Amino acid sequence: MIYKTEEEVALMQISAKLTSQTLAAIASIIRPGITTLDIDRFANEFIRDHGAIPSFHNFGGFPFHICASVNDAIVHGFPNHNPLKEGDLVSIDVGAFKNGFHGDQAYTFIIGEVAQEVIQLVKITKESLIKGIEQAVHGNRIGDIGYAIASHISPYGYGLVRDLVGHGLGRDLHEGPDIPNYGQRGKGKVLKENLVIAIEPMINLGTDDNYTEEDGWTIRTADGEPSVHFEQDVCIKKNFPLILTDIKIIEKAEKENNNLNSSYY
Repeated sequence: MIYKTEEEVALMQISAKLTSQTLAAIASIIRPGITTLDIDRFANEFIRDHGAIPSFHNFGGFPFHICASVNDAIVHGFPNHNPLKEGDLVSIDVGAFKNGFHGDQAYTFIIGEVAQEVIQLVKITKESLIKGIEQAVHGNRIGDIGYAIASHISPYGYGLVRDLVGHGLGRDLHEGPDIPNYGQRGKGKVLKENLVIAIEPMINLGTDDNYTEEDGWTIRTADGEPSVHFEQDVCIKKNFPLILTDIKIIEKAEKENNNLNSSYY
């Protein structure tokens, strides 16, 4: 685990907030008819115009600038030429590298009208992230974060993806430790001040079983049911979690876009 100085945390907050600004900008343009490849180009230009580099481009060979996972795609979806349509669920994952540090954030958007069970899935997944963040304080353990997330999800019978996890964040996009979305209270490594982590529940409407497409990246639900992904960057502090990303600016842009469904608030 790599602990940051206060100066490094301040630099990381700049990178993290840029991911939020990028997602807010995407929230203002996403609509039926736009393609995820259009969004990829837009995000690339936005991040570079703000003096940063898209973290995901060429990371491990990933050929795009964002991950765009639609409907049954859980994570790592390839942007493509298919127009988005009414009723689509779109998870956008963005990374930005600036001042030597990465920010990393994901947000799931609902385009237009969808079934109430999908709206609830989005709502509960987003709430579970908040529950996990609340446990990200000095002296707690990694298991406390996962337990809080899984406990919030459990009553609804959703598929909690266990083979994909959150992670440490810093000069490298993926640092230790792994942050699972399940666990036992009081178990796992101790969280200490100025560790920065990305917490990211990935929750499916149906089974947690999944498979990887032939592209080697896109991970989909085994039963074709929709999946939701939210992610924020958090710095461990002694009495509170310091959230480096800014989800509120994304929510504001989401509510202002009449093409997006924000009825779950």
